[in-house]
Amino acid sequence: QVQVVESGGGLVQAGDSLRLSCAASGRYTMGWFRQAPGKEREFVAAIIRNGGNARYADSVKGRFTISRDNAKNTVYLQMNSLRPEDTALYYCAASNGWGSSATIGEYAYWGRGTQVTVSS
Repeated sequence: QVQVVESGGGLVQAGDSLRLSCAASGRYTMGWFRQAPGKEREFVAAIIRNGGNARYADSVKGRFTISRDNAKNTVYLQMNSLRPEDTALYYCAASNGWGSSATIGEYAYWGRGTQVTVSS
C-alpha cells in the first residue's frame, strides 16, 4: 500500500511564505493539488521522479516551487508571496506515470491534505 503524508500547513498572513512537505513510500511522479471550500480540486504543481520537468498552474507560477529529495522520498512545495486566494486544503498525490501531469485522474495515491490559510 502506497502511503502519502503531507505536513507543513498553517495560518499565515498575505505575503508570507510556507513550505509543505510530502513523504511517500516510494519514488513516483508527485503532484500537489488544492481544494478551496465550495470549489473543485485543482492542480498546483508536479514533478517527475528525477526532479525535472516541474510544472505549475498559472496561478502559482513564479511564487511556488516544487522540489524533491529522493534520498528521503520527500517532495516539497515552497510557497512564497502567499495570497488569501491560496487558502485551501492542499493535497499531495503520487502517480505511476512518467510525465508531470496536471490531471487528477493520473494520480492513484493521495494524502489526506494539509490546511493552508492565508489572512489578508
